[in-house]
Amino acid sequence: MRIHSISTGHVQVHTSQARGRGTGLVRRLNVLRDSRWTPPLPIHAWAIEHPEGLILVDTGEVHEASDPRHFPAHPYYRRAIRFDLPERDEIDQQLLRLSLSAEQVRWVVLTHLHTDHAGGLRHFPAAEIVVAADELAAARGLRGRLRGYLPQMWPHWLTPRTITFRNDPVGDFPASYSLTEAGDVVLVPTPGHTHGHLSVLVRRPGRPTMLLAGDASYTQQLMLEGAVDGVAIDERAAHDTLGRLQRLTREDPTVYLPAHDPGSADRFRLEQTVPA
Repeated sequence: MRIHSISTGHVQVHTSQARGRGTGLVRRLNVLRDSRWTPPLPIHAWAIEHPEGLILVDTGEVHEASDPRHFPAHPYYRRAIRFDLPERDEIDQQLLRLSLSAEQVRWVVLTHLHTDHAGGLRHFPAAEIVVAADELAAARGLRGRLRGYLPQMWPHWLTPRTITFRNDPVGDFPASYSLTEAGDVVLVPTPGHTHGHLSVLVRRPGRPTMLLAGDASYTQQLMLEGAVDGVAIDERAAHDTLGRLQRLTREDPTVYLPAHDPGSADRFRLEQTVPA
């Protein structure tokens, strides 16, 4: 099994999105009011060459997102996010540079359905798209749009395989879902940022576990501090998830890899585990 780190361009968000301020509606309004921007953050996706088939975790964004007019007239997309993504850095081109192709992908696992993780779905009509059932339910229709999802921009052919987590504990997580028959690529529920957010554990004999964490936190340090982001849909669930991640990474040598952490690529390359 071989894992590849891919960054599909960069995104900037307000600093109060990465580390939330306040509670409830005030917390989300602070993201819109904030005038401070993070530095450009990576938009990571991960390709796993597995004996059972090529697995892609998240798809990144598409180059059209660099133009704010690509998005609907939503205050968040107009005021609180900026993309920088040349076409050459879209996920299909990145796979080709790894001597892989979009057509080879068996499974696309989506940590969640926000556009910077699902925007590149258009490149994978032949793959099986895997998403948590709770996530798809939360993202659909008008309610999904009000929550910041863009279901109107999903490919017309999208009929994902929805999963419900089983009573099969992994560390401090009471449930999980094994994607592979070998049991070495396992999905765990990490709700909070969104209702159905999930993370992916990749286990390799004799080597640290890779934890592909999506937006469970924006950085490893924020996870260790238990700092919930500013757009989390469920703050209580997010606190609970961060606690579970802390305990999991203390108990088992784990390389923690959030999608927007500038340190993820180096930690991945060096197999640098979370400090005990």
